[in-house]
Amino acid sequence: MSEISCMYAALLCKDSGVEVTAANIEAACKAAKAPVSKSAPAVFAALFEKVDVEDLLSNLSVGGGGAAPAGGAPAAAAEAAPAAAAPAPVEESDEDMGDFGLFD
Repeated sequence: MSEISCMYAALLCKDSGVEVTAANIEAACKAAKAPVSKSAPAVFAALFEKVDVEDLLSNLSVGGGGAAPAGGAPAAAAEAAPAAAAPAPVEESDEDMGDFGLFD
């Protein structure tokens, strides 16, 4: 629980434009009445000094399309071929119904 509290406190400081320090992280956790170990604020403050969190958060990716095909270019060409070879839809007319009419 201590690590999550410190992470949220550090993100709160960063988002608020307050310097991310161990004292600020500890103060935010104390204001939220979140239990924090003695060493956790210092660890997260050091982490935020070395990592550009804004860059990290802006480059997140959600979901996954599965594994990439083994041969990138041939697979892309194979996917494009069925779309080009698909026949155009044929419109049906009422003449095909013979003597039968829906409202007769």
